[in-house]
Amino acid sequence: MNLSEVQIDRQALLHNLEALKDLVPRGMKVAAVVKGNAYGHGMREVVPVLDGQVDFFQVDDIEELRELRQVTDTPALVLGHVPAPHIAEAVSLGAELALFDSWQLPSMDEAKASVHLEIDALLGRLGVLPDDIDAFVEELGRYPHVRLVAAYGHFSNIEDTTDQTHAWAQIEAFEAAFGRLAEKLPGIGRHMSATSGLMTIEPIRRGYGYVRLGIGLYGMYPSGPLARTHSYLQLQPVMRWATRLAQVKTIPARHPVGYGLTYFAPHQMSIGIVPQGYSDGYDRGLSNTGEVLVRGIRCPVLGRVAMNMLAIDLSAVEGAAVDDEVVLLGDQAGNRITAEEIAVRIGTINYEVTTRVSALLPRVVL
Repeated sequence: MNLSEVQIDRQALLHNLEALKDLVPRGMKVAAVVKGNAYGHGMREVVPVLDGQVDFFQVDDIEELRELRQVTDTPALVLGHVPAPHIAEAVSLGAELALFDSWQLPSMDEAKASVHLEIDALLGRLGVLPDDIDAFVEELGRYPHVRLVAAYGHFSNIEDTTDQTHAWAQIEAFEAAFGRLAEKLPGIGRHMSATSGLMTIEPIRRGYGYVRLGIGLYGMYPSGPLARTHSYLQLQPVMRWATRLAQVKTIPARHPVGYGLTYFAPHQMSIGIVPQGYSDGYDRGLSNTGEVLVRGIRCPVLGRVAMNMLAIDLSAVEGAAVDDEVVLLGDQAGNRITAEEIAVRIGTINYEVTTRVSALLPRVVL
């Protein structure tokens, strides 16, 4: 093993894809979302595992598209912002692009782009507002080389609530706009659902042509409520982040640990120094509150997480030694540190926990 590495569980990834596919209505195309370095798991490692089993890979920008093309020729959806000077390159790389504003049209027309029109249906991000659809379609008509493949939107409040009032309001707004669009441009497709939509709306809302699988592919649920209602899927975490102890030593009572003097040893104690820190993606918010695994035992983080290292309490680990494996995320000897528990400790979501793991760390597919 490398000093520190991110281990990717191939079988877990494939299991999650198949489990989610069981929810996908017949005939619907599947896009695997690999933006954000495959949610931190490593695009170059994840894509070859999934290649040939999905219809599209979805990325966010031209840089990610270039990276994707190093490992696959499978069709790509680029659903973020591509600057006008790079639109022709994106088209040449076999991507279908997000169309969300009229400034894009001249460059897309020149490049003969295939596009998915983003409708801002009660979300408030990129996209054309439903009330502006008619005017936008009229303008689109002046650019005959722009091929509209589909229209799409995003759910804004479907994961963290059992109240789907806003989600259905979004569908109503999207459908009203899509209906006017389809009258003038019949035959186009549509999509709204990511993992959360697939788990909630999609099984009862037929007629959409695509689904975008993101967080669920990586063995994480979009929220606590969906983890409870869809536990039967038995999604399996794909990422395991491990390193090794760099030093083990005993410090005396009242000895400080780390920057800022935020921790003093209450008594003589055994501590370990772990060669990972916030530059590697281990959040500084885990100072004095995080835990890692050594020999299957939870060891508290002591003091502040530094840029490249952190200290842990080894009092409960008998015989801990240099080069013992330390697990920051994942399983070890029957115990587990989850992205969800880390997210709770630092006040964020599981998406951010994995996505922020440094791309410089080696990824190893097991």
